[in-house]
Amino acid sequence: MSDNTSYSRLEIDERGVAWLTLNRPEVHNAFDDSLIAELNDHLSRLHSLADAGDVRVVVLGSEGKSFSAGADLNWMKRMVDYDLEDNLADSRKLAALMHGLDTLPCPTVCRVQGAAFGGAVGLAACCDVVVASGKAKFCLSEVKTGLSPAVISPYVQRALGERQMRRYALTAEVIDAEMALALGLVHLVVEHDKLDDEVETLLATLLAGSPQAQRATKALMAAVAQTPDSDATREHTCQVIAQLRVSQEGQEGLSSFFEKRRPDWVDSNNTSNASERRS
Repeated sequence: MSDNTSYSRLEIDERGVAWLTLNRPEVHNAFDDSLIAELNDHLSRLHSLADAGDVRVVVLGSEGKSFSAGADLNWMKRMVDYDLEDNLADSRKLAALMHGLDTLPCPTVCRVQGAAFGGAVGLAACCDVVVASGKAKFCLSEVKTGLSPAVISPYVQRALGERQMRRYALTAEVIDAEMALALGLVHLVVEHDKLDDEVETLLATLLAGSPQAQRATKALMAAVAQTPDSDATREHTCQVIAQLRVSQEGQEGLSSFFEKRRPDWVDSNNTSNASERRS
């Protein structure tokens, strides 16, 4: 299944892996209002497909040398003439993009092959797992143009922690791949020519998990992060595990474990070659 639009591409393979790809390599996949609108449309569709179990994992990536250079220069020029209400409307669409990516029910993987500047750092921070090439670089560059990483700040600060966020948001220093790994923004750094292999390895690992359990766990982690220590949270955690234990997938998972066989959701995954997996 494929949905190609002007600046982005959504493909879903037979395993239920959705490949959401920024496709503006000629401008280093920079954001503008059109790309943001397309991505919001794709994410709305992916929320429905993930809720239904038709999409198991989403991989966010891009074409070309850079992951994304941040805001498009022509878009920024147009912003000069925007009034406050125009700027608020634009910002709210970007906020919807970050929230939509962050709250996808299924696991998300971000594939970063090169520069990720400005809002692109927010995209990475919203994904569950970030795999980066050794050539990747990250930068919260906004203060150099008199702006602030405002809309992406909740997600990036969650990844970096408050102290490191203060430094990099105020200095706009470039963060190389190894430093991004040390800071917690990136989970895996690999040689550039092995990036796709590492993504496929990670996909195989994620697809081995129970789809229902992954959706429940992702929702649980978000809830626990909001109120980590309360009677309500403790009760919620008990409800989640109890309901999973008696569910069909929970029973299948336990049975397959004791019977020393693969659970049926693994057997249902297509094991064809990676080159044949996208439609």
